[in-house]
Amino acid sequence: MGEYETDILQWSEHQAALLRRLAAGQAPNEQPDWPNIIEEVESVGGSELARVRSLLIQALVHMLKAEAWPQSPGAPGWRNDARLFRVQASDGFAPSMRQRTAVSNLYAKALKALPDTIDGQPPLPVPAQCSLTLDELLLNDP
Repeated sequence: MGEYETDILQWSEHQAALLRRLAAGQAPNEQPDWPNIIEEVESVGGSELARVRSLLIQALVHMLKAEAWPQSPGAPGWRNDARLFRVQASDGFAPSMRQRTAVSNLYAKALKALPDTIDGQPPLPVPAQCSLTLDELLLNDP
């Protein structure tokens, strides 16, 4: 097993040092681990997309909980948490994510994540479809 498989932090720091030397026109004693560097660069965007989607689902779940159980003592906190998740998603959102982020799919996942009861109470009905656009969900003006 190589450093990449056993200590990703050490590997990444080592590879960064090699790339810096190459960028400065210096010839390092060893070549960078190109296959794994390429794999890691490709995975960065996918990881960020997954993070933004996860934050949006969490926001939707909290918004739905506040709507389905408006009298619960937790409702104000859920609304605050939803706003925080939306702000965090907006901060990480990149224009290329738009065509890969379907609000309807995120909303369907959020609906599935709702509990059956909270505080011993069943939920009030919630809409089957999300009424927010992606821009609205990201707290952007449409």
